[in-house]
Amino acid sequence: MTDLVVLSLEAWDHHRRRNQYLVDELLRTDPGLRVLFVEPAVDPLHEVRRGFRPHLGRGLRTVADRLWCLEPMKPLPRRVDPGGDLRRARGVRRAAARLGFRDPVLWVNDPAGATVLRATGWPALYDITDDWLAADRTPAERRRLRDDEDLLLRACREVVACSPHLVAVKGADRPVTLVTNGVDVERYRVPVPRPADLPAGPTAVYVGTVHRDRFDVDLLRATARTLAAGTTHHPGPTGTVVVVGPVLDLTVPEITEVRADGVVTLGRRSWDEVPGFLQHADVLLVPHLVDAFTESLDPIKAYEYRAVGRPVVSTPVAGFRDAYDPRVVVADRDAFPAAVRDALIAPPATTRVPGGDVPTWAGQARLMAEVVDRVRQPVATRR
Repeated sequence: MTDLVVLSLEAWDHHRRRNQYLVDELLRTDPGLRVLFVEPAVDPLHEVRRGFRPHLGRGLRTVADRLWCLEPMKPLPRRVDPGGDLRRARGVRRAAARLGFRDPVLWVNDPAGATVLRATGWPALYDITDDWLAADRTPAERRRLRDDEDLLLRACREVVACSPHLVAVKGADRPVTLVTNGVDVERYRVPVPRPADLPAGPTAVYVGTVHRDRFDVDLLRATARTLAAGTTHHPGPTGTVVVVGPVLDLTVPEITEVRADGVVTLGRRSWDEVPGFLQHADVLLVPHLVDAFTESLDPIKAYEYRAVGRPVVSTPVAGFRDAYDPRVVVADRDAFPAAVRDALIAPPATTRVPGGDVPTWAGQARLMAEVVDRVRQPVATRR
């Protein structure tokens, strides 16, 4: 029996992400595995500040056979309640004990999980999916992140990174294993009906999370305005910008402004609905910021977009900048809106479907299973 506690940066919901795909595959292939998936703490005050109705943490719940989720609550900011992280870490330890987990492997994706490592001493791996030290943070937040990451890089038995850039940056003083993201290729290639709520006419679609650390909201709005204006030779709107996925960090007034520019926001969609939006988009969008933080990413949409084989317009970010695919148009920020409009008017003529060399979640989960197995080995005999 193997017990695994995953400290995730994202919730276990119907909008699938790296941790969910990998954990699903690990559970499917290892009948002796049990997983406690720890979601980010609910922050009611932050939700109120954004203009949304707050909700409380759901605590421990059963999600599937051999899979449990724990959603803690963060009632006060760290500056007011500096002991909150330790209390939540102890809550993770209690939840694991309640499930009968004995000396589980700790999988840390959220750097704040360093507090759980300190509180438990469980054998651990650090799965790095973002370089948060390169993100825009306050000096106090950056100090905390640096302290947490220093501990994780020093104390975790294994370190994994999702991109070659992260392997290079984080692997200066210790070995780091590359486990990129992936995709279930066939799921995106089996034809499905057009989603009923996808707007009629040509659409430029972004599927994913809208997050200020990586998403250029102003560029999205400018693109929508450009499509609404049309051209001399194509008067009237040339298409509609559509966002499919959760919108984080924006306030209610900011979301209202985005919609006023003509962007259709459809909100979260379950993972089984995503292929329909990708297949029926006329153009797929990647309006990401170009900075040190996004350079560290290995966007899952790069794999999903490639698997579905639709035209793509992207800013020059990792995952798309060197795609070497005639379907992918890379445009800098100033040229991006016009590039989207042009792709809607005259999409690429090629109908080539990308080859079968796209990394799959099944393959990446096998790599992660090897990492977990190495963490489980006693330190004295570990390779």
